[in-house]
Amino acid sequence: MAPPTSRRSGFSKRAQYGTFLGYVAAFGGMLAGALVLVVAFMNRDAFSGLRGAAGDVVAPAGRTMAAGRASAHDLGAVLSGYLTSGASHARMQRELELARVRLAEARALEDENRHLRALLALREVPDRPVAFARMIASSASSTRRFATISAGSGQGIAVGMPVRTPRGLVGRVLEVSRTTARVLLVTDPESLVPVQRARDGVAALAQGHGDGTLQLRLINLGINPIKLGDVFVTSGSGGLYAPGTAVAVVVEVTRDGAIARVLGDPATVDYVAIYPVFAQAAAMPEVLTASRVAEPAAKPRRKAGAKAATAGATD
Repeated sequence: MAPPTSRRSGFSKRAQYGTFLGYVAAFGGMLAGALVLVVAFMNRDAFSGLRGAAGDVVAPAGRTMAAGRASAHDLGAVLSGYLTSGASHARMQRELELARVRLAEARALEDENRHLRALLALREVPDRPVAFARMIASSASSTRRFATISAGSGQGIAVGMPVRTPRGLVGRVLEVSRTTARVLLVTDPESLVPVQRARDGVAALAQGHGDGTLQLRLINLGINPIKLGDVFVTSGSGGLYAPGTAVAVVVEVTRDGAIARVLGDPATVDYVAIYPVFAQAAAMPEVLTASRVAEPAAKPRRKAGAKAATAGATD
């Protein structure tokens, strides 16, 4: 009879030992894996060093693969650009021609505005601050909203000057001492700022709520055109604030206006800039003649006193 093709391990001691050692190795591997899982579950940072070492080992391979992906992406971009270069060039050519037309129109408007300003004898208002100061303190618990800055009359600060940050309007100077000044914040209930919507000039009045927000009340009542996210800037009315200074952004729309969040929040400001009163900087006629209006009121008193003296001398 022919011998069997496969013999049992019992016929060879070497095969028996090999099978036994294989079972031992498998059982030991299972125990080691279970131990690693338990340790990793109890202490997540136990194998951080090993993970870091493994990461260092495979880092060169990872960089090589990343470079290959980047090269493939660049090659695809080059091929795509080559195939679409004609259409892109034509589109950019049309946009360039349109931009040239818009630039010519803007230059024409600039020349026209320059001539109009010359005819009206208007001058450019310098947008240079009088001084820079640190925000020393600001009220947080009271309903009134004031702040103190580290600049006063010694630095040229005067009552009424607007106080601004790069983000927007903070308030105006209320009281001045030699080295400090008290600022009435725009969030104070006594503060009233003429504003307009930045994109189309819808006029409104911004009044402080005392809670860090502003109440925007429309000048022209009717259908409320305000929408969430609208930015309001100073309109320049009243001659106190220069037009175009950012004030607030709308966060809630009401029936007759909106609730807005102040952009120049004093709680997040370290330094502020103090600017001159817009009407004085622009040399508006009403400001130039304001000091002359009070003089005629005193002259009749002098005439009346002279008449009384003349009547007394006659008697």
